[in-house]
Amino acid sequence: MNSSATPPALSDDLLTGTEWNPAQVLDFFRLATDIKAYPDRYRNSLSGRFLALIFEKPSLRRRVTFEVGIASLGGTAVFLDHTLTHLGERECVRDIAKNLERWVHGIVARVFAQESLEEFARNAAIPVINALSDRYHPCQALADFFTLQERFGELRGIKLAYVGDGNNMCHSLLTIGARVGAHVCVATPAGYEPDPAIVSAAKRVARETHGKIEILRSPKEGVSGAQAVYTDVWASMGQEVEAAAREAAFAGYQVNEALLSGAASDAVFMHCLPAHRGLEVTGGVIDSTRSIVYDQAENRLHVQKAILHTLLA
Repeated sequence: MNSSATPPALSDDLLTGTEWNPAQVLDFFRLATDIKAYPDRYRNSLSGRFLALIFEKPSLRRRVTFEVGIASLGGTAVFLDHTLTHLGERECVRDIAKNLERWVHGIVARVFAQESLEEFARNAAIPVINALSDRYHPCQALADFFTLQERFGELRGIKLAYVGDGNNMCHSLLTIGARVGAHVCVATPAGYEPDPAIVSAAKRVARETHGKIEILRSPKEGVSGAQAVYTDVWASMGQEVEAAAREAAFAGYQVNEALLSGAASDAVFMHCLPAHRGLEVTGGVIDSTRSIVYDQAENRLHVQKAILHTLLA
């Protein structure tokens, strides 16, 4: 392959995003930019490589983009559906990992528990990539900040306001946002804050990168002057029994036209999808010219190709 971009020297796994330091994240974005602009340079970079996709949760964007991504790099994906039989029920995770490392070159796992990913990584001598867990969603956050870099050019100092549940998506926006020097402001009701340990770790990194991390109650204060306003579902997969209680708790945290009007004049709206129109966001906002949700979805492909190229090539 003749390429002007080389993979940054990263950890063998991508489990949380904390494996990568600020310089490595920025190097990674340069690689993703090159892969997006010049895909033919990379079309054989993973020739002969096989990737196992293990999904405990349903997926549209993540499955398609990883399958298309590995294929466009010359490799092959093998999909293992665990939506009916969850990990550990039929066979322990350790044994699955020990088998897969003999057959494939990497594992992408979309799981309920972060502990499952950690167990895969401990027992498989091949890269393990987090395609979503209860704690982190690093591939998505990388695609999100890559999309903001395309839109605004500079990430340092950009204000991203996250309105809603302090969930896995929130954790990863804090983790990656701190590494690029962004101002990440989270507005969430009492009892739904992000994990304090993850917030503290993000603040430590932000001090190094001159970024800023804030946790607030007021959505209006959170979005004030923001260049990006982000939300996610109020009840994630596995939290369906809490849906009614969460709707009540988050009633004042909907991203609607009135709330978005308090952001910067050039602000964009972001969502990792799928969205529940009429709950965390109005249809008018998600379908507006300010919405870049489909740019985010497209960039999952390019960013995940960069992840695969970096860890498997």
